Amino acid sequence: MLYKITKQKADVALLSVISNATLVLLKTIIGLMVGSVSMISEAIHSGVDLLAASIALFAVKKSAKPADVRHPFGHGKVENISGTIEAILIFLAAGWIVFEAVKKLYHPKPLEAVSWGVVVMFLSAVANVFISQRLFKVSQETGSVALEADAWHLRTDVYTSIGVMVGLGTIWAGKWLVPGTNLEWVDPVTAIGVALLILKAAYELTIKSARDLLDASLPADEEALIREHIKSFSPTVRSFHRFRTRKSGSDRFVEFHILVDSGMSVNDSHKVTDMMSDAIKEHYPDATVTIHTEPCDPVCTPWCENDCLLSDEDRRGIRTNHRDGVSPKAE
Repeated sequence: MLYKITKQKADVALLSVISNATLVLLKTIIGLMVGSVSMISEAIHSGVDLLAASIALFAVKKSAKPADVRHPFGHGKVENISGTIEAILIFLAAGWIVFEAVKKLYHPKPLEAVSWGVVVMFLSAVANVFISQRLFKVSQETGSVALEADAWHLRTDVYTSIGVMVGLGTIWAGKWLVPGTNLEWVDPVTAIGVALLILKAAYELTIKSARDLLDASLPADEEALIREHIKSFSPTVRSFHRFRTRKSGSDRFVEFHILVDSGMSVNDSHKVTDMMSDAIKEHYPDATVTIHTEPCDPVCTPWCENDCLLSDEDRRGIRTNHRDGVSPKAE
């Protein structure tokens, strides 16, 4: 199962590398031929995407390595580091685009063979729609931060390619519809618009990828589902506390304490924890589940009462039996 997930992630990351390499070549050649700063900025953007896709490919392969002595929790955070690096690269690319666009506003140059630029931008947008959808799908299925970062790179490229295509199309159409009108300013202004979109994507990606580097909890909906699995083992499991989760790349870590009847055997309690772990892993195969078992004390503590799974009547019965020296096991 894990091998299949790893291969799926590596295959789609490689597809992204090949696609970006092709687009960088096309945009650079046509951008230089046309003399368009917005096209050159798009070539740079795709170059950053290519670097990001290469980083993502490395990250998904590296993060799939099993835990070892030096990395007992695995290598999942390589994906988070990858996503953060990709976000930084997007910021740098956006800054360069703005710099070049402002220069061209002050020193405009006429564009040549604009129609070629429109065609290449259209092909770029279509290709990146397909690749980014595939990346988003696999990232959601596998929980890969690196692939999600790569998908956002390409989705941003779709928007920027359309923007550049519209800008170049405006200049091209203007030569026919309003000859003599200066529309060369549209090209650098479009490039600046591209940069602003890139900056927005970079900011969102930085927040998302860096969050898990600080061992933030799993999303609320995931934690709620795990809690429901725990509660389904009531009344054998009487309560649980010290519930905490975190994520490392696509790997999830879940830890909690459960309280069971004090007369339950070690063998039986071990079987219960195995069943609980398996139930959680049915939804999250890559999860590492750690469960600590404790005896249920008739005198409830505040943290125990917060997630108590017994009814008030059952609790009163336990206290009564404890007073009378009886310790019946939960059915």
